[in-house]
Amino acid sequence: MTTPLSVLDLSPIPSGGSAADALRNTLDLARRADELGYHRYWLAEHHLAAGVAGSAPAVLIGLVAAATSRIRVGSGAVQLGHQTPLALVEQFGLIEALHPGRVDLGLGRSGHRGPSSEKTPGTPREPVTRAGRVVDGLLIPPPFDPTRLIASPRLAFQASLLWQPGGHAPAFADQVDDILAFLRGEYRAPEGWTVHAVPGEGADVEVWILGSSGGESARVAGERGLPFAANYHVSPATVLEAVAGYREAFKPSAALAEPYVIVSADVLVAPDDDTAAELAEPYGLWVRDIRTGAGAPPYPTTGQARAHTWSDEDRALVQDRIDTRFVGTPERVAERLDVLRRVTGADELLITTIAHGHAERVRSYELLAAAWHELEARTEGTAA
Repeated sequence: MTTPLSVLDLSPIPSGGSAADALRNTLDLARRADELGYHRYWLAEHHLAAGVAGSAPAVLIGLVAAATSRIRVGSGAVQLGHQTPLALVEQFGLIEALHPGRVDLGLGRSGHRGPSSEKTPGTPREPVTRAGRVVDGLLIPPPFDPTRLIASPRLAFQASLLWQPGGHAPAFADQVDDILAFLRGEYRAPEGWTVHAVPGEGADVEVWILGSSGGESARVAGERGLPFAANYHVSPATVLEAVAGYREAFKPSAALAEPYVIVSADVLVAPDDDTAAELAEPYGLWVRDIRTGAGAPPYPTTGQARAHTWSDEDRALVQDRIDTRFVGTPERVAERLDVLRRVTGADELLITTIAHGHAERVRSYELLAAAWHELEARTEGTAA
């Protein structure tokens, strides 16, 4: 593919299913994505969520790498605030030792909201007032206001379970620098000692930074010349400022001579619009539970979604995510993704698809791959 498509998998647990089902489905989807020509297969880290099985990315990435042969595998992202640089380099270095040249280490700032964070749960924030707009055909909705979610006592308690008593996360930029130093074999203790990560040192691990705004994550990625992943599917309101912030901060490095951006998109493809719309119905209810602080539940059925009584507050809570989801026929979704690519200048698109039925999820990726190939072939033919 001229602009590669990649996969972001949350290992969703469907209503009535189990974590074991979800993990088997992840391995099956990874094999199929490998066959279909997707470029990467990333796993996200989530904890204490009844509807998500991907709580240990490094373990699952190793299993996916063993089940596939060509596709790159990695994290999208690990929560760096809950890990040490050495532990991550050893974990991903171990995987890379057995699957050389195929491993990505995607880093996220999640987990830094702890004892040392400036933005702990309950801290007042500036109100979100920006209006939505359409930029050259791409919907940029009003920003989601996370105040209620961040202030959730349940969320704060769950976060505390991931910290050692009295623990705190160093500055994100410092942790990234330590990871890069361990990989290069240049890490030095404050006392001057040489420390080597085994396995890990010298590993061909591609380090990525993931971010939802033009703030610290974008700046750290740019200043260190690392590739950057911008989250349109999680925070569509801020994707353009995230990409712009990264590009403005970018400095060439041994890893990259020029900026490289992957942009995520939430996608559901079916043979016809009616089927796609029906399969997409549970999504709003699922997002609602996440944004109220209840955590991701088992992914609902269409019947469960239709049984929910929606309030105006509920609808407002999820509208940005519903409006920016790419749902429909293969051709229609591919054309909309092409708009996303063009407006953001994405070098690659990261596709996440959730449906209650595993077969429908796999079919969505199959249909999209074929439609994207056709669209790019037409584009290349027109350019020629």
